[in-house]
Amino acid sequence: MSAEQLVEVDDVSFAYERRPILTGVSLKIPRGKVIAIMGASGCGKTTLLRLISGQVRPTRGTVRVDGQVVHELDREGLYRLRRRMGMLFQFGALFTDMSVFDNVAFQIREHTDLPAELVRDLVMMKLHAVGLRGSHAFMPSELSGGMARRVALARAIALDPMLIMYDEPFTGLDPISMGVIGQLVRALNAALGASSIIVTHDVQEALQLVDYVYFVSEGRIVAEGTADEVRASRHPYVHQFVWAEPDGPVPFDYPAAAFRDELLRAPHV
Repeated sequence: MSAEQLVEVDDVSFAYERRPILTGVSLKIPRGKVIAIMGASGCGKTTLLRLISGQVRPTRGTVRVDGQVVHELDREGLYRLRRRMGMLFQFGALFTDMSVFDNVAFQIREHTDLPAELVRDLVMMKLHAVGLRGSHAFMPSELSGGMARRVALARAIALDPMLIMYDEPFTGLDPISMGVIGQLVRALNAALGASSIIVTHDVQEALQLVDYVYFVSEGRIVAEGTADEVRASRHPYVHQFVWAEPDGPVPFDYPAAAFRDELLRAPHV
């Protein structure tokens, strides 16, 4: 594995029993870069994050993170590796019965034996980084959608991870909140010296902040490139996806018999 690559997915396939999800996927996540994995819902994007974080094991192929084969680690080794990862779950996934402070403190308390005073300082630093230091006493129910996502981001970076994974970070946000989250993704990646993987189908927002894009369709990487290359792509699926065209490789009509034939077969009223 090259020292420049933090994550390397090599010819990976994955299936739930007999249902294939990913087939022969290979991709690389360089150190210090922000990479997007795009594609329609159900194409296998989130499964890739689960493979990288060791939640599931590949049916075939290899997943390496920082030189370690993830699916060969024992429980203790995987726990150590995950300590160096941050995850922003879809819709934030804050603990609803914990305050903002305790949500962000959770990882620090789980993985370290730091004294309470230092935990407090670290939590307030992370909340300050996302502009929400003044909300530390709030409960999740008191937050707007955008604020909740920012608290979840503060929790994801609590231990200064080398790898931050974002699962649909822009879903359900208004344009201002989307812009704030996008700006934070880029700024925090640079400040931490981390690598970031963004799983998303929000094309225009993602293309403004990522360094490279992988497109997934039906469990395979069908295209890749920089933001400019993706926008100019002549690949039929990529072009349809980027420019939100209603018909193309992903058809508007669900497969059915010819409408005229169905009308002719219909019983007379």
